[in-house]
Amino acid sequence: MASRRTEEMTSFIVMDVLERACVLECEGKNIVHLEVGEPDFDTPACIKDAACKALADGFTHYTHSLGMLELREAICEYYHDTYGVTVDPDQVVVTSGSSPAIFMLFAALLEAGDQVILSDPHYACYPNFIKFVGGVPVTVPVFEEDGFQFRPEAIKAKLSDRTQAIFINSPSNPTGNLLSESRMQAIADMSPWIVSDEIYHGLVYEGKEHSILEFTDRAFVFNGFSKLFAMTGLRLGYLIAPKAFMRPIQKVQQNFFISANAMIQKAGIAALKEAGDDVKQMKRIYNERRVYMIKRLREMGLGITVEPTGAFYIFANAKHLSSDSYALAFDILENACVGVTPGIDFGQQGEGYLRFSYANSMENIIEGLNRLEAYLKTRS
Repeated sequence: MASRRTEEMTSFIVMDVLERACVLECEGKNIVHLEVGEPDFDTPACIKDAACKALADGFTHYTHSLGMLELREAICEYYHDTYGVTVDPDQVVVTSGSSPAIFMLFAALLEAGDQVILSDPHYACYPNFIKFVGGVPVTVPVFEEDGFQFRPEAIKAKLSDRTQAIFINSPSNPTGNLLSESRMQAIADMSPWIVSDEIYHGLVYEGKEHSILEFTDRAFVFNGFSKLFAMTGLRLGYLIAPKAFMRPIQKVQQNFFISANAMIQKAGIAALKEAGDDVKQMKRIYNERRVYMIKRLREMGLGITVEPTGAFYIFANAKHLSSDSYALAFDILENACVGVTPGIDFGQQGEGYLRFSYANSMENIIEGLNRLEAYLKTRS
């Protein structure tokens, strides 16, 4: 019999949508994918070239468990140049994507029963990471009219003597919205550790994102190369942590993961040092898609009170269509052949919303939204 912790783990519903879409595609149907949060761009050539060169040069062995020093130094330089903060390479552990970084952090930070405060809605997998190591996720509702930003006073109302961390994600998945500088400062001034998922940093089209390290050193930062550099399949991320936690985190890495892929670490160095122009081009195209999708969804009657300015998501209010976003998303998939993610995947406060990803070509976005518009007319 499977363990209780895996039996109780929720599925990642967007993957359920994607997998059903794959079945329909095998049956010959053409599906437009607006559900998946994965860049449609090819990995920049300078990154692929660096990976190929590393392979040819024999970078096929274990590295230091924290990662290659050259890459950790490049990450520190990137954070200094981007945010004006000083990070020591000994505070960085390179991981096989950001998910192992989240797991290692909570394994090192939480005892059984310790609480972590999350926004609701939130990235679907966060609670499962916390619960898997015996922690307790405590949710704080965030609201459309606020741009789904944390209200600091609402966080304070949920603090207890078991609160170990406050988890923030800006730009956010699923909403695409940013936390304001003033709210980040207010959260940083609270007593628990702050955990900041910064995986969508760099993908901001209006305003400016801030690292939590600008406001406090009582913080852990997750980041990676998947989103900004279109490297999802190459699996490269990192964790920045206070030095007091580095040895415990390193022991988790040594035991469970050993080290990140050597040749891909070389590719990560190239990403940080050489891919700036490629990133600018991808951002320009993402923004064109963002503006178009917001306009079309509003014209269809879907609610977007505060325009999202980061990541590549739009979290649209569809409560007038259904109170069951799961059923609605699968109905859209089956009858309009468009993949979208139900809001319930991201928490109870997400119910009634649909998440749309513009990490697809403009041609496919136009086709997908045309299909959605025709579907909505049949419902009305």
